[in-house]
Amino acid sequence: MELLQKLTILSDSAKYDVACTSSGLDRAGRHGSMGSCTAPGICHTFASDGRCVSLLKVLLSNVCAYDCCYCVNRRSNDVPRASFTPRELADLTLQFYQRNYIEGLFLSSAVQCSPDYTTERMVETLRILREEYHFRGYIHAKAIPGASPELVEQLGLLADRMSVNIELPSERSLNLLCPDKGRSAILTPMGQIAVRTAQSREEMQLYRRAPAFAPAGQSTQMIVGATPESDRQILRLSEGLYHKYSLKRVFYSAYIPVTEDRRLPAADTKPPLLREHRLYQADWLLRFYDFAASEILTEEEPNFNPYLDPKCNWAIQHYGMFPVDVNTAPKEWLLRVPGIGPKSALRILSARRQAQLDLEGLRRIGVVLKRAQYFICCKGYGGSRNPKRETVVRALLDPMAFNAGCEQLSLFSAPQVQQLAGSGLPPQIAGRMVQEEVVARYAQKM
Repeated sequence: MELLQKLTILSDSAKYDVACTSSGLDRAGRHGSMGSCTAPGICHTFASDGRCVSLLKVLLSNVCAYDCCYCVNRRSNDVPRASFTPRELADLTLQFYQRNYIEGLFLSSAVQCSPDYTTERMVETLRILREEYHFRGYIHAKAIPGASPELVEQLGLLADRMSVNIELPSERSLNLLCPDKGRSAILTPMGQIAVRTAQSREEMQLYRRAPAFAPAGQSTQMIVGATPESDRQILRLSEGLYHKYSLKRVFYSAYIPVTEDRRLPAADTKPPLLREHRLYQADWLLRFYDFAASEILTEEEPNFNPYLDPKCNWAIQHYGMFPVDVNTAPKEWLLRVPGIGPKSALRILSARRQAQLDLEGLRRIGVVLKRAQYFICCKGYGGSRNPKRETVVRALLDPMAFNAGCEQLSLFSAPQVQQLAGSGLPPQIAGRMVQEEVVARYAQKM
């Protein structure tokens, strides 16, 4: 098979792996070497699936020994198969870099023969790039669950970032849909990478030339919508992974039907794109806003509100705790206000040392007053002006939730809303009726 045919097959097979991330580390170029790496690099071109990347995102092989029922590369699926040799892929990466097509490599693979065999071939590919071609660009490598610790160690010494895909949110779903994988096979290398990365950082503080192990950290990916777990279960799992394994990112991928199986949703099921979007918003709250998963979603309401983003939804549910005085409130309460982010919160703390802030001052700082005005008071703007809760809900409704292409799964919206949305009325009239239905439902509930 020609190299171009292999590239076509294996780049298409890799399109469901999320690679939308910055490099996370700086590495300058060096005389006699090829390439460099900057922390905010990557992420400024688009792949065929619409995701923003500047990496050669490809599989080493799509010949898989496993039969995960949701995967396009499962062994029982009738698709074209191909495999690169380590030398072929290393040469291809270097040629693409020299032509300024890419800034780095995102390398994954199906489990060809066994996890150890596949990982050995991945290690050899990266060894050729790093040691023979002296490539100093960014490399993200996916560790294969079940590979031996020695091979994971070698892979981490050659890659900048590593990831082990947890794939599904519960062990029960994993056992049902991935009979060849086990929870321990996924979590063991994840734990090894976390421990070894922390150890490497300590060594590099003591010894300047100590080898770096996955200096950009590790990430993972979960499929959303293929199994019945609630949003709360997914978010609590993400929170646990961040705390236990010090992950840089948890990526969420809306389930796209690529194979037919009775254990999976119907083939005509739309990808839950809005649910994926809400998970990313909530993930941001966990990482940068000091929220806990138990605050964002509760046992009584285990799924996201499709019509309000998680932060606005929390603020509406705790409306009695507002308004917040931006001139006296601590940072943790400023971060709870919709429209105030980590950067604008720090700017408020700095600016209010010089003078009392008013609305115009907040606008200059970068506060999104379109949302924040309902939850704050400041100089010349008192909390007594804050409107009723249903008025705030109407103002905060997310237009994305009323886009037919991003409608949330039926589990999350009232039957009346669905009926209105599919009534055949003109979009403008149907949209207004849906919004009024949502506001009325909130007013009764609250």
